[in-house]
Amino acid sequence: MSEPRATFGFRDVEPEEKPRLVRGVFDKVARRYDLMNDLMSAGVHRLWKDMTAARLNPQPGETVVDCAGGTGDIADRLAKLARGAQARRGGADPRILVVDYNAEMIAAGRTRGLDPAIAWAVGDAQALPLRDASADAYVIAFGIRNVTSIPAALAEARRVLKPGGRFLCLEFSKPPAPALAKAYDAYSFKVIPAIGALVARDRASYQYLVESIRRFPDQDRFAAMIEQAGFGRVGYTNFTGGVAALHHGWAI
Repeated sequence: MSEPRATFGFRDVEPEEKPRLVRGVFDKVARRYDLMNDLMSAGVHRLWKDMTAARLNPQPGETVVDCAGGTGDIADRLAKLARGAQARRGGADPRILVVDYNAEMIAAGRTRGLDPAIAWAVGDAQALPLRDASADAYVIAFGIRNVTSIPAALAEARRVLKPGGRFLCLEFSKPPAPALAKAYDAYSFKVIPAIGALVARDRASYQYLVESIRRFPDQDRFAAMIEQAGFGRVGYTNFTGGVAALHHGWAI
């Protein structure tokens, strides 16, 4: 039996083809990635990331994996929270590892001069460069829909987490209210690619990003996939009416 095809936007492609296609997208958008996030969301993505980092609640001495961490937006927040806890209570330095498949995104992150607790690695969400049960927490923000196999990435997250380790995934999702869903759909397909064309000189990459959001499982389907990967106490919190959702679980 042949391996199931992977999604790339509205297209179905061979699994071995998707990493190359996704890498091509992020090679193009890396330099303007953070600016485009601000423009596309009117800055709201910053609030979502703040809430994600606060929910993860990193502690001194913990090892945290920021998978598909790109330019370090989440890692920077985690480092500041962990340093704050360290200043109040003492303890060892935190260890935050940003892993991203795209070298251009990692290079862009390194230029930001973030906290030295942050380490950077080019790597695959489906084959992380970490030992079994070596991390206290794992977060992936706006990255899991770009992997070739979501179940494989979830299984890898479970592999690297210690028993009781915390799993968080921030991802665009499906607004349950029909009126909001309709408005969000219109904005996504008419405005976001146009902003990409104007600011990043790259309409096609942002068309892919919008399409990839539409192909991603809704909140309940994705929660079921997290449970199937071996996580307990799985749940999610909708942000901005379900435009994005923060999924959580604990390694059991």
